[in-house]
Amino acid sequence: MARAPAARSATPLVEAIRARGLRATAPRVAVLELLGRARTPQSHASIAEALLGSGWDRATIYRNLVAMTEAGLLRRADLGDHVWRFELRRPGPRASAHAHDRPERAVEHPHFLCDSCGEVTCLADSAVEIRAGAAVPRAVRRKRVAIQIQGRCDRCAP
Repeated sequence: MARAPAARSATPLVEAIRARGLRATAPRVAVLELLGRARTPQSHASIAEALLGSGWDRATIYRNLVAMTEAGLLRRADLGDHVWRFELRRPGPRASAHAHDRPERAVEHPHFLCDSCGEVTCLADSAVEIRAGAAVPRAVRRKRVAIQIQGRCDRCAP
């Protein structure tokens, strides 16, 4: 009697996509893999360019970026230069073991945008200190806001 082939286990990326109610298509997995390797938020243009040889057009990449952002897998930010950039929502130390099921528990972190060359840098959470008792809204104290700092990077500073 012939045995059925063993079921192939899904990768963590496929599982994360499915857990958010989306189909785990090849473009979605490729986008998540790319953003997982990225050290900074990436624009749609840079993601589409990196995946150019994969056979997906810019519109397909954009639709998948929007769908995964709406599903809570990605964070989308406009750092003041009118360019949307995307990055993975990564669980933080206080997030549950299943943080992809609760994107609101993902760690928010500040970004620095060079207003000369446009380079974006992810800053450590400790780069911006919010003092206890300061007269700020709860959303700020709970880090449910986007913090963006602009200025000149070290390469562009006079």
